[in-house]
Amino acid sequence: MLAAGVTVVVISPNQLKNLRSRYGQAGNKDDRFDAFVLADTLRTDRLRLRTLTPDSPATVALRAAVGARKDLVHHRVALCNQLRAHLKTFYPAPVGLFHELDGLMSLKFLARFDCQDRVDWLTPKRLGAFLAGIRYCGSTTPEAMHGRIVAAPRGAIGDAGAAAVHVTRALLAALQALIVQIDALTDQITEQLHAHADAHIFRSLPRAQALRAARLLAEIGDARGRFPTPEALASLAGVSPSTRQSGKSRIVGFRWAVDRQLRDALVEWAGDSRLSSPWAADIYSRARARGHDHPHAVRVLARAWVYVIWRCWQDGVAYDPARHGGAQRLRGPSSPSAA
Repeated sequence: MLAAGVTVVVISPNQLKNLRSRYGQAGNKDDRFDAFVLADTLRTDRLRLRTLTPDSPATVALRAAVGARKDLVHHRVALCNQLRAHLKTFYPAPVGLFHELDGLMSLKFLARFDCQDRVDWLTPKRLGAFLAGIRYCGSTTPEAMHGRIVAAPRGAIGDAGAAAVHVTRALLAALQALIVQIDALTDQITEQLHAHADAHIFRSLPRAQALRAARLLAEIGDARGRFPTPEALASLAGVSPSTRQSGKSRIVGFRWAVDRQLRDALVEWAGDSRLSSPWAADIYSRARARGHDHPHAVRVLARAWVYVIWRCWQDGVAYDPARHGGAQRLRGPSSPSAA
């Protein structure tokens, strides 16, 4: 419809459900009646309805790549958990040997020593030579690592071990293939981000490396008309509370009707921004001092960031702490940048 030049107005199912009460008390659903309700609402409430503004093809392609990578990461986590459960049953020694079971060092170790019979061949000297060959740079010595292997419960050997090793190899091959594809998508996302017209806005945010900046850009988009106010962005992202008030009763609660992908991207980045931005750290610490738990305090911080991001996004300029009023007030008038 957009390609044909038709103006599209978005009316959600929840809005339509409430609009039916305008024309009758029963609230029955009927396609012909719903068509009349939508047409009449468009006639009477046109100024309050928002026209659908599509994102650019570059943003749509970036959103697809970011979403695909996120799905693959979920698959990797699930497959890693499956491999861990299998190893705990048939071959416990590699579990916990390295920092991450799906890390590069751990995968190389499992590829070479995939069963109890093979790991029994190791001595501290042989393990040290193997670790040097795979360029292991961790702080654990070969002697300490070999001690962990010996202290771990013994795995299956003989026919049972031979049968289990096929499962280990299958899970390991699938995990390695996923990691390769995730890395390929990461490179592709980085290239798409660098070519995007709004990349400088999101890359300038604190702690917004390529993947986080790409995810923020993909979820917020580049259609400025979609969010005419920062409050509209905060509401869709679910970082502003939902308030219900009637008479003397006033209830402020968690906002459920949101774009969950947008909320996850914004909250994940905001929670990490406090490690680089004193202004963000101050907002977070004051929220915790008021009694908010960590998720609530991060949402408070994310709502504060929304106003900054929206202004930069609307103006098409990169974030500059020297022009951020809140950050400058926190630093004080004696700061050279503030002067």
